[in-house]
Amino acid sequence: MTTDVDTDLWIRRFHPAPEATARLVCFPHAGGSAGFYFALSRLLHPQVEVLAVQYPGRQERRAEPQVEDIETLAGSVAEVLAPWWGEPPAFFGHSMGAVVAYETARRLVTSTGSGPAALFVSGRRAPSTTREERLHLADDQELVAEIVRQGGTPPELLSEPGLIELILPTLRGDYRAVERYRPRPPTPAEASLKAPVTVLVGTEDPKVTAAEARAWERHTDGPTEVLTFGGGHFFLTEHQERIGELIRARLLPGAASAP
Repeated sequence: MTTDVDTDLWIRRFHPAPEATARLVCFPHAGGSAGFYFALSRLLHPQVEVLAVQYPGRQERRAEPQVEDIETLAGSVAEVLAPWWGEPPAFFGHSMGAVVAYETARRLVTSTGSGPAALFVSGRRAPSTTREERLHLADDQELVAEIVRQGGTPPELLSEPGLIELILPTLRGDYRAVERYRPRPPTPAEASLKAPVTVLVGTEDPKVTAAEARAWERHTDGPTEVLTFGGGHFFLTEHQERIGELIRARLLPGAASAP
C-alpha cells in the first residue's frame, strides 16, 4: 500500500520512541489539534509511542482548507498511516476523533485486511446511534457558549477576540462534518472490524448516554467494554494518569491491570 499524502503534515511524534513495543494513533476532537495529546504522549513514553493526527485547517496547517466530511478525512488518514501498518497500532479518538478513528479503521481493514490492534473511543456515542444536531448552524455567540459549557478550551483563548476569530471557522467546519456524518453500511465484501473496543465515558457528559456508549458493540466482532470516569465531556483531561495506565494495561504484554 503506497500513499501520495505527506505524512509529515499529518502526524506529530512529540516523543519519538523507536524501541516502543506498541504505538497509539490519537485523533483530536472538533476544533482540536494534535497538541491535545502531548501530555498523554509524554505519559506513555517510552513503552508506547503516540502518533497524533493533525487535521488540515488548524495551527501550522491553517492555510490549508479543512476537510468538512468525515469519510474524506478518514480516507486521507488511512493513506497516511500506511507506512506503520506492518504492525498495526492502536487507535484513540475523543469526541469527533472517535468517529474519525472508527472510519479510518474501517478503511484500513478493507485495504489491508487488518484493522488497529485496539480501538479506544472517548466521549462519543456509537456511529449507529443518531441525534439531530445543528450546532454548526448556530451563530458565533452560541458556538462560543457551547465551547464554554464543554470546558475543553483554555480560558485564555476564549478571552482573546483575535484568537476566537481564528478558532470559530475551524470549529464550525468540524461540527458540520460530524453532525452530518452518517455511517455507510458495510458491504458483504468488506471485512468487519475485529479489534477490541474500549469506550470511555464521563458520568456527566451530555453527549453520550449509557445506551449510546454500549451500542459501540455493534461495530466490532471483538469484545467491547464501557468504562466511566467522573466528569463532563472532557473528563479525560482530569484523568490522564488513569487513562494512561488503562492504555498500558491493554497494549503492553505483562502490564498490570488498569484500575
